[in-house]
Amino acid sequence: MKLKFLYIVPFILIIIFSFKKNSEDNGSDENLPQLGKNSIDEILQALTVEEKVNLVTGMGMFIPGLPDGMIPEMDSTDAGIAEKILGSAGRTHAVSRLGIPSITLSDGPAGVRISPIRGNDSARTYYATAFPIGTLVASTWDTDLVQVMGVAIGNEAKEYGVDVLLGPAMNIHRNSLAGRNFEYYSEDPLVSGSMAAAIVNGVQSNGIGTSIKHFAANNHEFNRFRMNVKVSERALREIYLKNFQVALQKSEPWTIMSSYNMINGTYTSQNKPLLNTYLRHESKFKGLVMTDWFAGKNAVEQMEAGNDLLMPGTKAQKISIIEAVKTGKLPMKQLDENVKHVLELVLKSPTFKGYKYSETPNLKQHAKISRQVASEGMVLLKNEGVLPMTTVKKVALFGNNSYELIAGGTGSGDVNKSYMISLDKGLENANYTVHANLAASYKHYYKESKAKLPPPASPFHPHTVVPEMYVDVALAQKMALENDIAVFTIGKHSGEFVDRTLDTDFNLTSSEKVTFETVSKAFQAQGKKVVVVLNIGGVLETASWNDKADAILLAWQGGLESGNAIADILKGNVNPSGKLATTFPVAYTDEPSSKNYPGTVTEVISNKMLLADTDAAEVTYEEGIYVGYRYFNTFKVKPSYAFGYGLSYTTFIYDNLKLSSKAFKDNLKVTITVTNSGKVAGKEIVQLYLSAPSSQLNKPESELKAFGKTKLLQPNESQTLTFNISTADLASFNPAKSAWIADAGIYTIKIGSSSLDIKNKAFFTLQKSQQLYKTPKILLPQKGIKELSK
Repeated sequence: MKLKFLYIVPFILIIIFSFKKNSEDNGSDENLPQLGKNSIDEILQALTVEEKVNLVTGMGMFIPGLPDGMIPEMDSTDAGIAEKILGSAGRTHAVSRLGIPSITLSDGPAGVRISPIRGNDSARTYYATAFPIGTLVASTWDTDLVQVMGVAIGNEAKEYGVDVLLGPAMNIHRNSLAGRNFEYYSEDPLVSGSMAAAIVNGVQSNGIGTSIKHFAANNHEFNRFRMNVKVSERALREIYLKNFQVALQKSEPWTIMSSYNMINGTYTSQNKPLLNTYLRHESKFKGLVMTDWFAGKNAVEQMEAGNDLLMPGTKAQKISIIEAVKTGKLPMKQLDENVKHVLELVLKSPTFKGYKYSETPNLKQHAKISRQVASEGMVLLKNEGVLPMTTVKKVALFGNNSYELIAGGTGSGDVNKSYMISLDKGLENANYTVHANLAASYKHYYKESKAKLPPPASPFHPHTVVPEMYVDVALAQKMALENDIAVFTIGKHSGEFVDRTLDTDFNLTSSEKVTFETVSKAFQAQGKKVVVVLNIGGVLETASWNDKADAILLAWQGGLESGNAIADILKGNVNPSGKLATTFPVAYTDEPSSKNYPGTVTEVISNKMLLADTDAAEVTYEEGIYVGYRYFNTFKVKPSYAFGYGLSYTTFIYDNLKLSSKAFKDNLKVTITVTNSGKVAGKEIVQLYLSAPSSQLNKPESELKAFGKTKLLQPNESQTLTFNISTADLASFNPAKSAWIADAGIYTIKIGSSSLDIKNKAFFTLQKSQQLYKTPKILLPQKGIKELSK
């Protein structure tokens, strides 16, 4: 018996060995570490160099509608791999043998941007809610409501299978002509950062990620791929990085997107002091950094700088990184750190967790949220006893965009929506009678004119605009006799790749001016009123024509429910409570950045890369910290409409301003009571500005340090708001000392309904200067910049 057993042992061993070998040859994962079950360090040890490089470069870009010349060359590993979500912005690579799935990234800031129809199957659609644009969202000054909107956006993203939403976009409004200001929030870092944080917190409550963008100083579309921004360390820290810092203090975005431009000679995606020293060490960011699409010029330098994921990913990038690892130019330790951040992102994703997305989000409910946000962010600029239109029945509706409202900007901030409520439809839904023949004329004209226009250069570029329909005197007079009121809509498109123009975007066109003046004169001759609705994404000139309007409603671009939301305000169903988060100047030349915006070409590039590469350019931020109201208020330049301005159908009284102490120690509590002194319910936005002593540094006249929005106050109802001021709120960045310092002296608290309409003041003293913390000398300009000063 013993001999028999010894005889068969070799055969048993052969069978076991063969089974093990066959398992390995067949790619069995039984003995390999798996993401989520093993540590990331064990996964890193199991990855090949090629797999690591795949993980830090995206899987290409497959956006329908792009010309062939704009689609990047794909790696052979990408060929034939079906896209999970058609129209998404990009994906990461999978390593299936180690349990690493591919995750999906999608635009964008105003809602999920994916293809609404897949293939030839139009029976099932994948439309998303077009929410209001960033300029409108910021004008709500209501972070609680904005977070609700973020929850809805995040839900749609998750239910459509998206893992990371590429937004919010939060660059500073440095200049009125910036093409993507519609996506961004404000000229003020506190407002910008607070709104971004609210969106992040809302979206990520669904268990999907966000990517706040574009980090940093991405304030131009002009030659954006090769733009060198020359800016002082103080302006960077107090304005262009401060908004990101605020967002990181109030939220924890999974990712941050580095921008296209250079800062003081170095591309942001290749800038180690920016991404490592400032972002990871000073600002304590723990997540992943990805590039903007095709950003930067050196993939190895991007890895070394701490830019973990290169999107959308190209074959050339992979080749260069692999070669750098083989030659020792890129340390494996650095590549592993980049891969680690990618794996940490994948671990948190719905895809990794096996979430079964429905593809049927509650679009009806989200449309209601979009409508509410839209109405709360619209700003009433002027009202001479016209609004609300409670006695009006018949409306003469003028302006092309009355019948074709602009829901939002173009490019990555666009959303494929199933419908759009125009203003004529919104007014009809509110039981107004819109003059049928006038409406028919506009619709016929718009349809015929649009058919003659050339298509945009790509799905991302702004649309070509249909010129305003000419209205002669006879027609205007006829409408004035047959209707109770005139409503004139002025619409302005803006989008990615190009900045706005002074003559046709900031100023009214000649056809808009002539038609508006004709209509205004005809109606006012009959003792009837004219209401202007501004369907715009960025600031425009109003000083030359606002005296001809009896009321002006800045409706911005309110998403798919815009027409209903505008009608809500005009009828008085909603009391306007929005206030400007960006200044409206009297003239473009009043803006300090107008002298050198958008910059100059420094080198003509002959061999440009794909996707609208550009010539090299540069711009100097000579205005320094004096951006927006910081400039207008300090240098006493009167704006058309000040930062923080906005009217209501009711009035408010501010009183009982109290400080917890007259001598500042570690913090200060400020309380103010607001009372609705009018006849209808309304909300008020309360703004706290701080004027600091300027013996040590040049400082703005005042800066926004806190804000709050009341609940809906009934007539005679009051609410007390409380604000907390910290030492950080007192501090300015002193470049000579490389430190944030609160200077000793007398500080003034200003409580107002705008930056110029100050209702109450109080004073406190800081007895001794306080240094918050020192900073390393980084991000310095290559040459000194002569900045604007008092």
